Amino acid sequence: MKQLKVLAFTHQQIDLKDLGKFVICNQTLSVRLNSVREKFDIPEIFYIGTCNRVEFVFCASVTVTPGFVKDFIQTLDFCIQDEKLDDFVSKVKVYEDVEAFNHLLRVSCSLESLVVGEKEILAQVRKGYETCRAAGFTGDYMRLFMSHVVKTAKEVYTDTKISKNPVSVVSLAYRKLRDLNMCSNSRILIIGAGETNKNISKYLQKHKFSNFAIFNRTLSKAQELAKDLNGEAFGIEDLKNYKKGFDVIITCTSCVEPIITNEIYQSLLNGETNKKVIVDLAIPNDTDQEVLEKNPVHFIEVRSLQEVANQNMQERYQELVHAEHIIEQNINEFKPILKQRRIELAMREVPLKIKEIRHVAVNSVFADDIQQLDSNSKEVLERIINYMEKKYISVPMVMAKEILVNNS
Repeated sequence: MKQLKVLAFTHQQIDLKDLGKFVICNQTLSVRLNSVREKFDIPEIFYIGTCNRVEFVFCASVTVTPGFVKDFIQTLDFCIQDEKLDDFVSKVKVYEDVEAFNHLLRVSCSLESLVVGEKEILAQVRKGYETCRAAGFTGDYMRLFMSHVVKTAKEVYTDTKISKNPVSVVSLAYRKLRDLNMCSNSRILIIGAGETNKNISKYLQKHKFSNFAIFNRTLSKAQELAKDLNGEAFGIEDLKNYKKGFDVIITCTSCVEPIITNEIYQSLLNGETNKKVIVDLAIPNDTDQEVLEKNPVHFIEVRSLQEVANQNMQERYQELVHAEHIIEQNINEFKPILKQRRIELAMREVPLKIKEIRHVAVNSVFADDIQQLDSNSKEVLERIINYMEKKYISVPMVMAKEILVNNS
């Protein structure tokens, strides 16, 4: 596991507003990852972006120093002023080898989440991996790790109570919204049709809210969510022309710049002056600070949920201990699996080499001798060669696995 590395930008070290500087939108992901892959000779890499963390998981033989981290950040072309760069570098958590695998497991099992026990994180990690796999940024090495990550997370969620009645970011946000005593026919604008907004929509639907307008960059996804909610669907560009008014805005997109500018907000108000509600679960915030400064708004954001999250951690302490034990077991299980896979990859050339030896022997070295044999003798020789070929292919693999098991 020595080549496994993780660079983590998280809510534990970096303010959530600053964390937004490291979010990569889907449109530029491939270009940016390709830049670091080529510059640092990284064979496999994938990116995880959630509401409280940005992480780069990769395998490489490089030595991760503060200088490397700084160069890595600069190559990704984040909008960070030079005088602040060293401060951010000092806050990046670096994990390597077994510690990196342990960290990846803890993240996927929601032990490192802002709110411990929320299952959404596993889906977000898998989505990050699958996006990069489809783009050709990962291979066999990461596939093996991710297979075991998913297995471990499922065991934790099944065998512990860590996610029982979970207090997730979404449920906490809904509770705050519910405390405002909104009526069920409140006009709700949902900006973004990703997992977070889909999940909060389920709470709203369950509690009989029924007046929805969904805006999303990809119209088909807005239409899909609108169909579930019996609402209207619009493209994100239609926000500036929407004139039906609203009571609540719920927003969570992957945009790196605010979507709800004061100009857009005034247009959405359409002359209304009463206090509105904005639930902004995006990192960085989708809401421009000017909106909050110039308008009466009940503002609910991820950062405001931190205190409840800390309480959640204390309540789940015993389940954390159980989950960590499961993670430790899975790390120990994985070590021989990884060694075995390395042996398999190293020895997959054996069959080809054996066939090459056979071809040379039959068609060159012993060709004249074989031609002098009668048909029965040739048939017996062919059976002997086939038998020997199969044995010579299988025996080295069996012996290697036996040595691995004995050493383990």
